[in-house]
Amino acid sequence: MSLPPVSLPIFPLTGSLLLPGMWLPLHVFEPRYRNMVEDAWSGDKHIGMVQPVVPRQDNSPPPDAPPENPEIYPVGCAGVMDQLQRSEDGRYYLQLQGITRFRIVRELAPRRGYRCVEADYAPFAGDAATPAERDNAQLVEALLRFGKEHQMAFDPARLHGLPAASLINGLSMSLPFAPAEKQALLEAAGLAEREALLLALMGMGLGKRPEPGGGAGPPVN
Repeated sequence: MSLPPVSLPIFPLTGSLLLPGMWLPLHVFEPRYRNMVEDAWSGDKHIGMVQPVVPRQDNSPPPDAPPENPEIYPVGCAGVMDQLQRSEDGRYYLQLQGITRFRIVRELAPRRGYRCVEADYAPFAGDAATPAERDNAQLVEALLRFGKEHQMAFDPARLHGLPAASLINGLSMSLPFAPAEKQALLEAAGLAEREALLLALMGMGLGKRPEPGGGAGPPVN
């Protein structure tokens, strides 16, 4: 799959992590982001997912911040749109497939109200490589303990049968970690580092629990 364009529309959304090779369902209702979906769908279908630095419940801005330009983390993940559906009231439902992470070089002029950036994919060239197989045993054990503590049920047989990359990235996206912790998972150097961070976050004692914002670079405004 070819790289997304350097000029990339972005969708700032708290807690919504996208990783290469994974799928993220999106519900788009704000008018400017409807514009973004329409433009992307009629073009190359690429969107970049990023997180605001200050968490926003339901993507609403805090009272003292302008809604149009929240500070965002400098690393996101680009994806390609699929399965677009439009409701009668104009909302969009779609699936976004992660392709590669990117670092924001600079912010570009907005288009039809939504934000765009110049994206640098070079630091994450390894995202395109086929990951080596890994043993899921330690991660599954940690997950079962985590699930018991948080009243979450998992099927061990199914988890052991998943490719390691799918399990590690899927858990990074779906487990109820804080937004800054999800950002740290996104920015992990590779699959091994992401797994180690997951284990730390789940309390396996393999590393100190990261402080909020750990692993994330300075924000972009």
